[in-house]
Amino acid sequence: MQKFYLTTPIYYPSGKFHIGTAYTEVLADTIKKYKKARGYEVYLLTGTDEHGQKIQKVAEDRNKTPQEHVDEMAEEAKKLWKLMEIDYDDFIRTTESRHKKVVEEIFDRLMEQGDIYKSEYEGWYCMPCETYFTETQLVDGKCPDCGREVTKMKEESYFFNMKKYANRLIKFYEENPNFILPESRKNELFNNFLKPGLEDLCVSRTSFDWGIKVRKDPKHVIYVWLDALTNYITALGYLSDDDSLMKKYWPADLHIVGKDIIRFHGIYWPIFLMALDLPLPKQIYAHGFITMKDGKMSKSKGNVIYPEPLIERYGLDSFKYFLLREMPYGQDGSFSPESFVERFNYDLCNDLGNLLNRTIGMINKYFDGEISGYSNPETSVNDNINLAELNSKIEKYSDAIIHEVENFFDTYHISNAISQTWELVSRTNKYVDETAPWILAKEGKTEALKSVMYHLIENLRRIAILITPYMKHTSEKILTQLAIPGDLRTWDSLSDYRRLENLKVTEKPEVLFARLDATTEIENIKEMMK
Repeated sequence: MQKFYLTTPIYYPSGKFHIGTAYTEVLADTIKKYKKARGYEVYLLTGTDEHGQKIQKVAEDRNKTPQEHVDEMAEEAKKLWKLMEIDYDDFIRTTESRHKKVVEEIFDRLMEQGDIYKSEYEGWYCMPCETYFTETQLVDGKCPDCGREVTKMKEESYFFNMKKYANRLIKFYEENPNFILPESRKNELFNNFLKPGLEDLCVSRTSFDWGIKVRKDPKHVIYVWLDALTNYITALGYLSDDDSLMKKYWPADLHIVGKDIIRFHGIYWPIFLMALDLPLPKQIYAHGFITMKDGKMSKSKGNVIYPEPLIERYGLDSFKYFLLREMPYGQDGSFSPESFVERFNYDLCNDLGNLLNRTIGMINKYFDGEISGYSNPETSVNDNINLAELNSKIEKYSDAIIHEVENFFDTYHISNAISQTWELVSRTNKYVDETAPWILAKEGKTEALKSVMYHLIENLRRIAILITPYMKHTSEKILTQLAIPGDLRTWDSLSDYRRLENLKVTEKPEVLFARLDATTEIENIKEMMK
């Protein structure tokens, strides 16, 4: 069985997690479930990045110790992941001893081999980003990443010798053109950072003490990226007594990160691994942000939306569908109450839900809920369409859609995979209009009518399987109402179009998605954002 090691970034627990964080987690979980359906043994790692000056300050503002604060936030994250049914295999926290001990060892090792040296750092520091910048990197005197104010700081620090590995990383980029996804992110890193020349990286701080201490110089705290990035290997047992997971799963097949931290994952992390003489991850995918009508989500703007109220009111499947459908590959997506309600009513309720209800209703009406098996008679139907030819076309179309969906999933174009699946939903709805089953029934064309019903069930079965990685409950409802046997609910069974036989569909179809009153629900979602 092929192995697949998949990671999310470890999230910074300075505040409540909004739908941007939820998107990253849903994306990773969807990829895991797809890979599992294709027969992979998948290991998904997630967690929290719990050290740093910002955490220390947030905890102080809450009259908590930093440890009390991060303990609470880690539990909140796990609670949210449970609500979202995220199937993670491990949740790593950087305050855990299994992580801290290895980070201390890594720092010592890098210092002993001459990759880390002590000097003094002076530069502009952005506390929210926990990053130093030079004067020339600032934009209008502010942080180039988040636009916030920066502070001039000077302190004794340890530095990692990035220059030593720069040419080696450039060569790796050239030999592995698909290492960074999408290509625009790779070009950005190469042209803006690697090509002009790397600066050595500050890897310790003395101006605060909430972090992992340098063993040989404990007034220094190991700085965020050398601490945080190594979670991907400390969670697997690197340098521990049990490194079986490390041997089994490293290198990672895919790191999923937001575009704001691709520099750290695409430059610092590979260089750290080179210094440790470890293989580099196979791919790193940097997704975009979820934006609002008036820009980025911000509490001060009153435009932040959290997952919990959306899931509780509209259901988990519709929440996942919206997030994944609205986020184009590698680009920013947008959220608005209007677009959420529109997707719910048109895509889920009208297109998919009504297709299932119409199909079950007609099978019950015309055949007492029973379909014996595949047939494809040579006969004319509405507008003198040849049914055998039409069925052959729709079978081939369905095959082509499955192929496209798999290609998009394999290259992490999840929005495109969903869009293609809904093309099959739309084509199947059109098939109903083309064949006009009500006319076939009126004209007594029983064999033709049976064939049409079979093709409707078969397309719905395929649609249900294709949506399983992100709409599990909806998929199960469709397959159960159609009485699809277990062996024809698997991804491998998508290639079988003619095996259904002796089905007895449900007498009373369950509504998948009840249509929303647009005006009411748009106002409800706006209230959630206040």
